[in-house]
Amino acid sequence: MVVTAGIDVGTGNVKAVLFEVDGENNTWLAKHTERIRQRDPHKLARAAFDTALEQAGIQEGDVAYVATTGEAESLGFATGHFYSMTTHARGAVHLEPEARGVLDLGALHGRAINIDGRGKVMSYRMTSQCASGSGQFLENIARYLGITQDEIGDLSQQADSPEKVSSICAVLAETDVINMVSRQISAPNILKGIHLSMAIRLVKLLRAIDVKDGVALLTGGLATDTGLVAALNEAIVEQKMDLTVQSHPDSIYAGAIGAALWGGFRHEKLARLGQLAAAS
Repeated sequence: MVVTAGIDVGTGNVKAVLFEVDGENNTWLAKHTERIRQRDPHKLARAAFDTALEQAGIQEGDVAYVATTGEAESLGFATGHFYSMTTHARGAVHLEPEARGVLDLGALHGRAINIDGRGKVMSYRMTSQCASGSGQFLENIARYLGITQDEIGDLSQQADSPEKVSSICAVLAETDVINMVSRQISAPNILKGIHLSMAIRLVKLLRAIDVKDGVALLTGGLATDTGLVAALNEAIVEQKMDLTVQSHPDSIYAGAIGAALWGGFRHEKLARLGQLAAAS
């Protein structure tokens, strides 16, 4: 039994979790997230880690493995680093054991991942880096409409005549939105139109990697957007796929969770190798 930490530095948030790992038995000890908001993400990672330690009532020396993911590769106190796709896949299966697909939706990109029951990545597809289907794009639109990010999901679900955004390019899509405002299209109809446009592209990514049935779990910063979840399931019905897209209250921590669990696996493997070397 060991304690491991997972730290995920994204574009918009820093997440830290602590787990007690005992073979296949994993107990969540603590979690903490910080919005970056133009602050130093590495300093925030240290602060988030310290807060998680305080929550769990343990010392840093009690942590056997500190695993990082995302943009946290150069953290000085880390033990090892894991690629974010593998950590989101493993974290998704921990949160929803039935998940066989993952939609990792962050500030700058969207990524569809086909996984097996152990959280192994089988295949994936990504949106274009300049795509309008990103958290940063939605944040910019919310600012232009004079609403908070927390209001986006609820407002989107109040739409009665959504206006879809035709452009994939974020810059041109923002121009579309400005034109909609000038035509006095309501904020709910603009937001629902954006969500539907994003959903259609994301569902096509899932189909392209053969995630057509079962459960796909949302992870990343947009996982809490209830309007996007609703739009995704609408798009799935239109595409006649036997699939359900779900979110989880802790979806934002999926990358950090996966890092902590992979860290526990690597620690155990290194310990076994050390025992073999000592015995030979």
